[in-house]
Amino acid sequence: MASYFDEISRNKLKSALLFAIFSAFFIGVVYAFALYLGAGIYGIAIAIILVAVYALSTYYIGGRFVLKMSGAKEADRKQNNVLYDTIEGLAAANQLPMPKVYIINDPSPNAFATGRNKKHAAVAVTSGLLAMLSRDELQGVIAHEISHIYDNDIMFMLVAVVFAGAIGIIAAFVRISLFFGGAGGSRNDNAGIIILIALIIGLLAPFFALLIRLAISRRREYMADANGARITRAPKFLASALKKIQSYTRSPSAEGVKRANEVTAPLYFSNPLKVGSIANIFSTHPPIGERIKRLEAMY
Repeated sequence: MASYFDEISRNKLKSALLFAIFSAFFIGVVYAFALYLGAGIYGIAIAIILVAVYALSTYYIGGRFVLKMSGAKEADRKQNNVLYDTIEGLAAANQLPMPKVYIINDPSPNAFATGRNKKHAAVAVTSGLLAMLSRDELQGVIAHEISHIYDNDIMFMLVAVVFAGAIGIIAAFVRISLFFGGAGGSRNDNAGIIILIALIIGLLAPFFALLIRLAISRRREYMADANGARITRAPKFLASALKKIQSYTRSPSAEGVKRANEVTAPLYFSNPLKVGSIANIFSTHPPIGERIKRLEAMY
């Protein structure tokens, strides 16, 4: 058996390592892109500035954009007093400002936290989650989401998405450039090397960026589970909620969250997309069975 704190420490270390790998990978792609363009150190500086502008704009409008994209509506306190009381109590227990509360009208049971920081955070839950879970199970799920806010996961994952998005944009530019002949400054002298760099950036970089981003997302979910269990001191309630969600997703008639997509999927409590035959390596979340197993082993 493992304590909450052992599980949290282990996941923090693995998350930091993955993020360091992602940062190094991003710097390597930007450097290779500058070589491809023949732009040298100035090209690297310009690329970093552009990514910084992109990151800042995402930071300030990302949370509102995600809520709008998800079809979330601000919840009425009188009609959702149990949800409000649960969020308010857990936020206060962790010395957090009260997040805004949203409801997504969708039968699929799920939830997510978003926002740019602890002072500007929001928790959204689906109507299906509210209908399916008991009050104790709901508290376990909300504790998981509050943990995401407390540990700055909402910003952590935003940075990962920005990095992956920037790599995708660079890769798309390189593919278009290759298709139309390109214009790297040193191409004639080192044509073979330049073509190899272009192929790596254009074809492989987005794939590896995706794998690293998904690994970070899964690791943060494990940590939020452990923290949520620590907050409530009752991992069995979070495990019970996951069992109900697992049972729902295994139903032949089950659908994913209708307004969820590949961009917003990593934010959700469990995978909001319709389950298919894609391998776990491409999943935004750890297997529910493994999450339940870890929770049931905690004390």
